[in-house]
Amino acid sequence: MKLNRFAQLGAVAAIAALALAGCASNEGTTNTGGESSSGTEGGTLAGDLVGGGASSQEVAIQTWTAGIQTANSDLTVTYDAAGSGAGRESFQEGAFQFAGSDRAFTAEEIEEGPWDACAEGSDLVELPTYISPIAVVFNLEGIDTLNLDAATLAGIFAGTITTWNDPAIAELNADATLPSSAITAVHRSDDSGTTENFTDYLYATAPDVWTSEPDGVWPLPGGEAANGTSGVISAVEGGEGTIGYADASRAGELGTVAVQVGEEFVEYSPEAAAAVVDASPEEEGRAASDIAIEIDRTTTEAGVYPIVLVSYLIGCADYEDDTIAANVKGLFTYAASEEGQQAVADAAGSSPISDTLREQVTAAIDVIQ
Repeated sequence: MKLNRFAQLGAVAAIAALALAGCASNEGTTNTGGESSSGTEGGTLAGDLVGGGASSQEVAIQTWTAGIQTANSDLTVTYDAAGSGAGRESFQEGAFQFAGSDRAFTAEEIEEGPWDACAEGSDLVELPTYISPIAVVFNLEGIDTLNLDAATLAGIFAGTITTWNDPAIAELNADATLPSSAITAVHRSDDSGTTENFTDYLYATAPDVWTSEPDGVWPLPGGEAANGTSGVISAVEGGEGTIGYADASRAGELGTVAVQVGEEFVEYSPEAAAAVVDASPEEEGRAASDIAIEIDRTTTEAGVYPIVLVSYLIGCADYEDDTIAANVKGLFTYAASEEGQQAVADAAGSSPISDTLREQVTAAIDVIQ
């Protein structure tokens, strides 16, 4: 009989619980954060927990760290927001004990392995705990918002639409006074999950214009390159006629694009981002603790914003060191909790995960040992 994902997780968690119970009878128990589901009450976590990766998650990790350290003052969490690619690589090489990434590891990457951060034979734990729209931001004097369809947006970043008063832009923004100045499109210079999500949207929705397959590394020459989310925002803010893409939490006072979905133009919002995630399927063929979402970029459902990143917390189902396992489990538990999700929503404007997704994520966290 084939088990569904919830059943698989339940079975694995039960086995893990029995194993931990056996260890506890001989060695005592390890508290992963106290009695609270958020992991912030009566905690006994301690030591150094080192991770890194997606710059989009930097504010989220800082917020979760502050929350879990409220009751675990002996725990130090260090997060290097060097980008998703660097985070995955450093985790795989064992330099990080957990990673943040704006995409999950691919099936091919998982098959290649190995995972130096994990015990031999361990499955991955990949949790979609940070959901945020990717804002298309611009700096154009006197204009706060623009309507753009997928083909026009793809043309801007592909370099085929080069001035702000191009007919393709003007037709969609009849009430805007558009200058004849040049467009400077800013992209990430580092290997970025945000880039991969953004190019996935362009490739899925405007394949005749954007012909490069989705990739974390920007595939085309030209434009202006900037390192990390902060670098893109700084470049757009520092120029005139600039446009870029970044986690929406960093959009600030920049102008933003409403993208066409069906017959309407939809501005980014946490609610619109959550809607597309809940409407999208999971990737098949993964371990029960590996929850990867396949975003439906081409949806025409009302109120959905399709340029969204689902950023993952990544760890091991099995660690060699019990203390590391407890610390990772404690951090992930707080991150997925209602309290932790709301704290990040307040700090970064992200979309809290649904109760259904939280149930699945919590079952995956229970596997960690």
